[in-house]
Amino acid sequence: MRADNPGYCRRLSLFALLVLAGWSLPGISTTNEANKVLVLNTAFIDPLSSEKQTGFVDRIVNEALNQLGYELESVHLPAERALINANAGIDDGDLLRIGGLQKIYPNLIQVPEKIMDMEFVAFSRNASFPISGWQSLKPWSVAIITGWKILEQNITETAELTKVKNADLLFKLLLKDRTDIIVYSRWIGLAYIKKYNLKNIKILEPPLGRRSMYVYLHKKHRHLVPKLAASLRSMKRDGRYQHIFEKILAPLEQRHNYD
Repeated sequence: MRADNPGYCRRLSLFALLVLAGWSLPGISTTNEANKVLVLNTAFIDPLSSEKQTGFVDRIVNEALNQLGYELESVHLPAERALINANAGIDDGDLLRIGGLQKIYPNLIQVPEKIMDMEFVAFSRNASFPISGWQSLKPWSVAIITGWKILEQNITETAELTKVKNADLLFKLLLKDRTDIIVYSRWIGLAYIKKYNLKNIKILEPPLGRRSMYVYLHKKHRHLVPKLAASLRSMKRDGRYQHIFEKILAPLEQRHNYD
């Protein structure tokens, strides 16, 4: 068929428009589409999540999503706001939370494969006492971060309870002796101590609580829930999960014990 044929030219122009618009035609290969982006909120900071998405949970979830054709974008918000936005569908879900929150936030679906077990521990400078559960905190002044549901639900009777917005304010209270105890995640607390080279802060053992932590997706992504769970299980089986753990989290405990 000649190129100056009007019908040929019209078909050629239509083909060009379809390719530019990103359409695919049978038997015609076009440039691979970029992965879709899933926006998950989090209140967690290093070493679990960072602005550059190099934290432990960032790395685990992003790699699991990559297998499904998605990229992770973790957005850092205050703990309560992160849940509200995820439940409202403003964002696609929450990066890391304790199990069972769908009872309070019905638009969120828990991905049924845990990301990690998180230990909630008491950090102190001057107080030293054996831990035997949450009730051990009763005689002391305690500080926590607002929106951490497990802490708000379990720390209800103390000499004084202070709630703050973030880790900077939390550790400032402890360093200025304005509280006896702060309760926080073991890993995040250890990373904070390392980052700012803080001295004379100890962890009171054993942990106050240990909870399995999960990704939550908004119900509009319910089709991804079983797929993401399967992808996470695959990472645990083939050693990728353990490799990331050994690279990011394990050295923090070793350093603190040495110090």
